[in-house]
Amino acid sequence: SNLKNLKLIITSGMRNKSIDFLTAKEKKILVCGTDSNNSSTAELTWALILGLVRNLREEAENMYQGYWQTTLGYELKGKTLGIIGLGKIGSQVSKVALAFGMNVIAWSENLKLSVAKDNQVLAVTKEELLEKSDFITIHTVLSDRTKNLITKKDLKLMKETAFLINTSRGPIVNEFDLVEALEKNIIAGAGLDVYDIEPLPENHKLRFLPNALLLPHLGYVTKENYEIYYSQMCENLQAFKDGKPIRVIQMLN
Repeated sequence: SNLKNLKLIITSGMRNKSIDFLTAKEKKILVCGTDSNNSSTAELTWALILGLVRNLREEAENMYQGYWQTTLGYELKGKTLGIIGLGKIGSQVSKVALAFGMNVIAWSENLKLSVAKDNQVLAVTKEELLEKSDFITIHTVLSDRTKNLITKKDLKLMKETAFLINTSRGPIVNEFDLVEALEKNIIAGAGLDVYDIEPLPENHKLRFLPNALLLPHLGYVTKENYEIYYSQMCENLQAFKDGKPIRVIQMLN
């Protein structure tokens, strides 16, 4: 409301929960976005999975303290990966899992059997995915439907030896319930790149849990992605000046 002359907002990517789209539309402010390289998030997902299964956080810290081989890891081959959201990112994650020799299952409310089959993935119910998976990784968009998609009752269905990975959006998992599950060892651990509040507050409980592997929302933070973002932002601005806006997220009418 204080930006009386604002006519255009450009965001990196095509989704940004910090933008009030309703107010932007009311004030006739055009919102445009950019493309994004989905492979960067898929790759980081595997960094978290491997970090958890091979105890890389603890081993790295111990190595710098002068210790040697202090934990026992696990192999991925033969384990089951459960993917929530088999879209562009989820399908890339599934291909790597198959290369590791893992069993891959998937669920989402709108998952088509044909998509699962094309990706050599078994479509299951949400309950089956929670109960059978050794690793559960989230790759669905944040919406009213997916907010708090994973809560206490879902975490209790998971194996005590299972890990939860979230590189999508923080509010998809109920953060309070996740902290409790990690504190009580209801699940083995979690690998997180996204949170309810970002940056994650310094005194947040997650920061003090030994079974939580935390990253500061690095999923999109790559040289290749930033080249896409900033070059297309300049293109968007020029197109707007020319009266022919491109990559429009929200039309004015």
